[in-house]
Amino acid sequence: MRLVPFALFVPLALMAACRSELQAADLPLHWPTKAPPAIAGSNPVVWVGIAERLPAAAAPLELRAAAGLLTLRDSKGVQRQADRFEIHWVRQPLARPLLLERRVLGPFPSYESAYEQARLWRLKGAQPLLARPGEWEVWAPLEGPAPDGISSEVRLNNRLHWQPQLRQAGQVLNLDGPIQLKAPRGLLWNGGVYGGPFRLQRDAYGTWALVEQVPLETYLQGVVPHEIGASAPAAAQAAQAVLARTWALANQQRFHIDGYHLCADSQCQVYGDPSQVGSKLRLALDASKGLLLTWKGKPVHGVYSASNGGVSAGFEEGWGGGSLPYLKAQLDGPGSEKKRFPLPIIEGVGLNKLLEDGANLHGAAHPRHRWQRRISSQELAALAASAKLGNVQNLLVQQRGPSGRVVDLLVQGSEGSLNLRRDQIRRRLRQLPSTLFVVVKEEPGVWRFDGAGFGHGVGLSQAGAIELAQKGWSSAQILKYYFPGTVLEKLKSLPR
Repeated sequence: MRLVPFALFVPLALMAACRSELQAADLPLHWPTKAPPAIAGSNPVVWVGIAERLPAAAAPLELRAAAGLLTLRDSKGVQRQADRFEIHWVRQPLARPLLLERRVLGPFPSYESAYEQARLWRLKGAQPLLARPGEWEVWAPLEGPAPDGISSEVRLNNRLHWQPQLRQAGQVLNLDGPIQLKAPRGLLWNGGVYGGPFRLQRDAYGTWALVEQVPLETYLQGVVPHEIGASAPAAAQAAQAVLARTWALANQQRFHIDGYHLCADSQCQVYGDPSQVGSKLRLALDASKGLLLTWKGKPVHGVYSASNGGVSAGFEEGWGGGSLPYLKAQLDGPGSEKKRFPLPIIEGVGLNKLLEDGANLHGAAHPRHRWQRRISSQELAALAASAKLGNVQNLLVQQRGPSGRVVDLLVQGSEGSLNLRRDQIRRRLRQLPSTLFVVVKEEPGVWRFDGAGFGHGVGLSQAGAIELAQKGWSSAQILKYYFPGTVLEKLKSLPR
């Protein structure tokens, strides 16, 4: 069971007494937060958590201007200007203990997997929330229906909180959040320069987050080069920009529980220094400005991966749940190859041939278009210990999806067995670049994986998009190919 930081279990009798003081009201699930405004309007703004769950270490939070001065202002009107600030963190008592209780389902390797379990729990009458205190979890009130699967009950009595303190010119000032930070000439952060403005605010776990409020088009300048690369052809960059914009709008609810829209790592879209965008990429971004990919008037779930290994996966292969009409399994290659490798790709000769002979499929230049890994029982010891499997004796594919990807891998041990499903496979076996593989037991305690692709394989293949752009395809053609049946629309044309 994972606890939020600095929370203490309390005896059930004490919790019951506390509940009686609240009469019939339910206790909250998490520390109080306020949802961000929607990403909407003529100049939409994305709230991105560029530093999460602070303090991440004992060191103070350093905020330094790229040039000029920073202006800091807290919610009670304390205001200071300087070229740098140091925010120190101190544990202080709360005015009143904060009592929390929740039922927790998880952890899950991705938001998509957690969302699907939350959907099923909601069908039973629960009111679940998605949270990411470390891994993804689903939280709901204790009084509601229990979910399918193993869950835990968490009751917490928080008596302390993290107090941010500004220490400047011999003064120590307690700051009240949210704390506003303006950097007219940029904030030096993580080796780059970010324009802001910024907020330092409490999250759902009793810790803090540094959030940048960045215009959507500027946000894309920090996403596209980190996702598809600054050297990719212009049409591939423009396609990536459309997807990144679409994905941001379609997924803006991911961190509502924490008071912002998106994170800056691979659990969202990788977001880095937007000031490094070059002239070539800027032209590609301008060419796609304001464009979204839609299905029936709504932004699609515009997912993408580095390489699909020559065959796209359906949405349900990656994360379960219902399929999406524009995210179906399909061979990623010319018509002649589609005849050679009809779907579904099944175990045996067809799958082996695909993995051995994929040179004519799109994206073949990617370094992990085809790959091989070996995993020993010693490398599986931590997994076996956590699941109480004993010594791992075998790895067996139990089920594949239409694209040939493994959706159920059985880990057999001397004392038990464990089924890894969909994105759990790569999360628990991090040596594997994808789930498109065959597994062969080479000798006792050693398994060879012959595989293809890098990532979940759903939606756009960045390697494939680069190759198609090199062949003269436009960004619109690339998007139509990977998301059949979708429509390109202007953001301003969508209903609010």
